[in-house]
Amino acid sequence: MGDVELIEIAVGEGGARRAIAVRKRTGRAPALIWLGGFKSDMKGTKAEALDRFAAGQGRACIRFDYSGHGESGGTFADGTIGRWLEESRAVFSQFCDGPTIAIGSSMGGWISLLLARDIRAGRVPGNGSLAGLVLIAPAVDFTDVLMWQRMTPEIKAQIETTGSWQRPSEYSAEPYLITRQLIEEGRNHLLLGGLIETGCPVRILQGVQDSDVPWEHAVSLVSRIARDDVVLTLVKDGDHRLSRPEDIDRLLAAVAEFG
Repeated sequence: MGDVELIEIAVGEGGARRAIAVRKRTGRAPALIWLGGFKSDMKGTKAEALDRFAAGQGRACIRFDYSGHGESGGTFADGTIGRWLEESRAVFSQFCDGPTIAIGSSMGGWISLLLARDIRAGRVPGNGSLAGLVLIAPAVDFTDVLMWQRMTPEIKAQIETTGSWQRPSEYSAEPYLITRQLIEEGRNHLLLGGLIETGCPVRILQGVQDSDVPWEHAVSLVSRIARDDVVLTLVKDGDHRLSRPEDIDRLLAAVAEFG
């Protein structure tokens, strides 16, 4: 079954140093690493289901919270794609040894693809390698394509003048804080303008009823992954979360494809 250990690691230097909480389950390869979504944490339905799956398979499983999320330190308002990517690289480098399946949900799908690019480029130290990517409603380039380009002139003006905007959320009573820094720094990591090479097979699960990440966005992503094996599964009645029992079954089946 393996044991689960809660570990805290430090990422960043000086004033940017923050504590990242990691839950590590020991086990065989290929290991699983969970990359969660914007304002989600490693104790969500899908993450817990993956950990139980890993336990039943005797597999290693790594979960962590980005800074400003869940059990990790740091402030959410300081978060950017680059900052959370740096944390993802650090966790992968330290805890992933050998073939690993990265499972990324929503924003975690974007970060998973950026992580794959960095691994291919040799920017992630260690012995970990990617055996496959499983992406759930991948919100690639969301700070630009799904946020900034859809915002009204009034909201854009508020972000530019005050530095932030409180975006209402259907998942929480508290609105999401969208900062100018998140939007502007996100432009350094856009992927949809060119060819995406992951170096491993990719499986994408996408709900057709998703109001946050339209299914057409997933189709656009598939068209950019030109050289790798990619399969897109559209769930006709699926929403953004894809957390129903039947959705979890699809997720675990996709993970099981890679060993």
